[in-house]
Amino acid sequence: MIRPSKSTPAYLYSGVVDMRKSIDGLAGIVENELELNPLEPALFVFCNRGRDKIKILYWENNGFVLWYKRLEKQKFKWLDDLSTNPCTISGRDLNRLLDGLNIFTGKPHEALFYEDMN
Repeated sequence: MIRPSKSTPAYLYSGVVDMRKSIDGLAGIVENELELNPLEPALFVFCNRGRDKIKILYWENNGFVLWYKRLEKQKFKWLDDLSTNPCTISGRDLNRLLDGLNIFTGKPHEALFYEDMN
Protein backbone atom coordinates (compact mmCIF):
# COMPACT_ATOMS: atom_id res chain seq x y z
CA MET A 1 0.00 0.00 0.00
CA ILE A 2 1.17 3.51 -0.74
CA ARG A 3 1.66 5.42 2.50
CA PRO A 4 2.17 9.09 3.29
CA SER A 5 5.57 10.44 4.18
CA LYS A 6 6.21 10.60 7.92
CA SER A 7 6.81 14.34 7.65
CA THR A 8 3.65 15.20 5.68
CA PRO A 9 1.10 17.07 7.81
CA ALA A 10 -2.39 15.58 7.99
CA TYR A 11 -5.56 17.37 9.02
CA LEU A 12 -8.25 15.21 10.65
CA TYR A 13 -11.76 16.52 10.09
CA SER A 14 -13.74 15.94 13.30
CA GLY A 15 -17.18 15.98 11.71
CA VAL A 16 -19.01 13.04 10.16
CA VAL A 17 -18.61 12.72 6.39
CA ASP A 18 -20.89 10.91 3.98
CA MET A 19 -18.53 8.52 2.17
CA ARG A 20 -20.46 9.10 -1.06
CA LYS A 21 -18.68 12.46 -1.25
CA SER A 22 -15.98 12.46 -3.85
CA ILE A 23 -13.08 14.80 -4.55
CA ASP A 24 -15.10 17.97 -5.17
CA GLY A 25 -17.27 17.50 -2.08
CA LEU A 26 -14.30 16.81 0.17
CA ALA A 27 -12.31 19.73 -1.29
CA GLY A 28 -15.35 21.90 -0.54
CA ILE A 29 -15.23 20.84 3.12
CA VAL A 30 -11.51 21.67 3.23
CA GLU A 31 -12.15 25.16 1.82
CA ASN A 32 -15.44 26.06 3.48
CA GLU A 33 -15.38 24.35 6.85
CA LEU A 34 -11.67 23.92 7.61
CA GLU A 35 -10.82 27.19 5.85
CA LEU A 36 -7.70 25.64 4.34
CA ASN A 37 -6.41 25.38 0.79
CA PRO A 38 -6.91 21.83 -0.58
CA LEU A 39 -3.96 22.43 -2.93
CA GLU A 40 -1.44 22.81 -0.09
CA PRO A 41 1.05 19.96 0.48
CA ALA A 42 -0.98 18.21 3.16
CA LEU A 43 -3.37 15.30 3.63
CA PHE A 44 -7.00 15.89 4.54
CA VAL A 45 -8.54 12.95 6.40
CA PHE A 46 -12.27 12.25 6.75
CA CYS A 47 -14.19 9.52 8.59
CA ASN A 48 -17.78 8.27 8.35
CA ARG A 49 -20.40 8.06 11.12
CA GLY A 50 -19.73 4.34 11.71
CA ARG A 51 -15.99 5.07 12.10
CA ASP A 52 -15.11 2.13 9.86
CA LYS A 53 -14.20 4.09 6.70
CA ILE A 54 -11.62 6.76 6.00
CA LYS A 55 -11.00 8.90 2.94
CA ILE A 56 -7.81 10.90 2.45
CA LEU A 57 -7.60 13.73 -0.05
CA TYR A 58 -4.44 15.38 -1.33
CA TRP A 59 -3.18 17.36 -4.30
CA GLU A 60 -0.32 15.87 -6.31
CA ASN A 61 1.28 18.11 -8.97
CA ASN A 62 -1.55 18.12 -11.51
CA GLY A 63 -4.57 16.55 -9.84
CA PHE A 64 -6.23 15.27 -6.70
CA VAL A 65 -5.64 11.82 -5.25
CA LEU A 66 -8.28 10.14 -3.10
CA TRP A 67 -7.50 7.18 -0.81
CA TYR A 68 -10.18 5.04 0.79
CA LYS A 69 -9.88 2.45 3.56
CA ARG A 70 -12.66 0.30 5.04
CA LEU A 71 -12.23 -1.77 8.18
CA GLU A 72 -13.93 -5.15 8.25
CA LYS A 73 -14.63 -5.38 12.00
CA GLN A 74 -13.16 -2.69 14.24
CA LYS A 75 -13.64 1.06 14.24
CA PHE A 76 -11.14 3.87 13.90
CA LYS A 77 -10.61 5.78 17.12
CA TRP A 78 -11.56 9.24 16.00
CA LEU A 79 -12.05 12.73 17.30
CA ASP A 80 -15.37 13.54 18.88
CA ASP A 81 -17.47 16.15 17.07
CA LEU A 82 -16.63 18.74 19.71
CA SER A 83 -12.91 18.61 19.00
CA THR A 84 -11.04 21.55 17.58
CA ASN A 85 -11.36 21.44 13.82
CA PRO A 86 -9.03 20.56 12.24
CA CYS A 87 -6.75 18.42 14.36
CA THR A 88 -3.25 18.28 12.86
CA ILE A 89 -1.19 15.10 13.09
CA SER A 90 2.02 13.94 11.42
CA GLY A 91 2.16 11.54 8.51
CA ARG A 92 3.71 9.09 10.97
CA ASP A 93 0.64 9.22 13.21
CA LEU A 94 -1.62 8.91 10.19
CA ASN A 95 0.21 5.73 9.20
CA ARG A 96 -0.32 4.43 12.72
CA LEU A 97 -4.02 5.25 12.50
CA LEU A 98 -4.26 3.41 9.16
CA ASP A 99 -2.44 0.44 10.71
CA GLY A 100 -5.15 0.20 13.34
CA LEU A 101 -3.52 1.93 16.27
CA ASN A 102 -5.45 4.27 18.47
CA ILE A 103 -3.15 7.28 18.08
CA PHE A 104 -4.67 8.78 21.22
CA THR A 105 -3.97 5.77 23.52
CA GLY A 106 -1.62 3.52 21.51
CA LYS A 107 -3.92 0.45 21.57
CA PRO A 108 -4.00 -1.57 18.30
CA HIS A 109 -6.89 -3.13 16.40
CA GLU A 110 -7.09 -6.90 16.24
CA ALA A 111 -5.40 -8.27 13.10
CA LEU A 112 -7.75 -10.24 10.84
CA PHE A 113 -6.71 -13.18 8.67
CA TYR A 114 -9.09 -14.72 6.13
CA GLU A 115 -8.72 -17.73 3.88
CA ASP A 116 -11.02 -16.27 1.24
CA MET A 117 -13.49 -13.41 0.83
CA ASN A 118 -16.66 -15.62 0.61
